[in-house]
Amino acid sequence: MVKLSCESVLVPSDFSEQAHEAVDYALELVKDSAQLTVLHVALPMETFSVGDPAVAWNVVSNTDRTGHLGKMFRERFADPKYDGVKFEVAFGSPADEITRYAQDHGCELIVLPSHGRTGLMRMMIGSVAERVVRLAHCPVLVLRD
Repeated sequence: MVKLSCESVLVPSDFSEQAHEAVDYALELVKDSAQLTVLHVALPMETFSVGDPAVAWNVVSNTDRTGHLGKMFRERFADPKYDGVKFEVAFGSPADEITRYAQDHGCELIVLPSHGRTGLMRMMIGSVAERVVRLAHCPVLVLRD
């Protein structure tokens, strides 16, 4: 295996097991866990249906959602080996927000899993990993299942 050493690595997370494994893999690439950022991209409130009670009654905000996602990060990554890792939340299209964050924060590498969807599922959902590879300003390491 080629050993990379980066000062700033970004790992997008959808809270899947594959994303968790990508975070562990990325931890091996950095000298200090503070050089690693885990980013979750959530859909913006504007994409929710007007009939959704949370939207209609205005009971959920992006601030609330960010707080809940932060709690999920802390629970999912409670092990001391994740001390120092930065956890961030963005709202928007996953590939666009991942590449924007990487550009804005000078990330040297993006590490992300490929869920390996094929056929109709890939056509319907698309490939975030494929789009990140096309849009990113920096190298992208795609981990296959």
